[in-house]
Amino acid sequence: MTFKEIQQLIKLVTESDLTEFKVKDDSFELSIKTKNFAKGNGTVVSAAPMVTMAQSPAAMPAAAPAPAAPAAAPAGNEEKEEAANTANLIEIKSPIIGTFYRSPSPDKPAFLKVGDSVAKGDVVCIVEAMKLFNEIESEVSGKVVKVLIEDAQPVEYDTPLFLVDPAG
Repeated sequence: MTFKEIQQLIKLVTESDLTEFKVKDDSFELSIKTKNFAKGNGTVVSAAPMVTMAQSPAAMPAAAPAPAAPAAAPAGNEEKEEAANTANLIEIKSPIIGTFYRSPSPDKPAFLKVGDSVAKGDVVCIVEAMKLFNEIESEVSGKVVKVLIEDAQPVEYDTPLFLVDPAG
């Protein structure tokens, strides 16, 4: 099973009413449990999709806490300007749960910085999951406006990583 196929399965299970999904072949086993998955007494086991693979004994990284809401919203015109400025921006999101890295190694420069141009298919970062370093490719073209996650921070499935202006 390819990485893209696993991503598609996670997305489909997350968007459906399924609580658990398992697939197995000769050398590979994948189990996905959603936030609706419960054991005997009805307690929620996981707040985010939980993916396990039989090939790897390593545990999934801890899920990132939800970002805190801003303390005070901008007033009046500033709020309207900010909404107008971000309305045309596209988010590049994490397709998997793991740890976000901006560069291929600590001594190398970041894949993307604010102001850089990105094309569809370009590698924008790495998300490490279960000791595997997965290159994340952009699904959009444009100019990077903002990096939303700090280096070496845990990310969940669908966590926004970058804001891209497609007109840039």
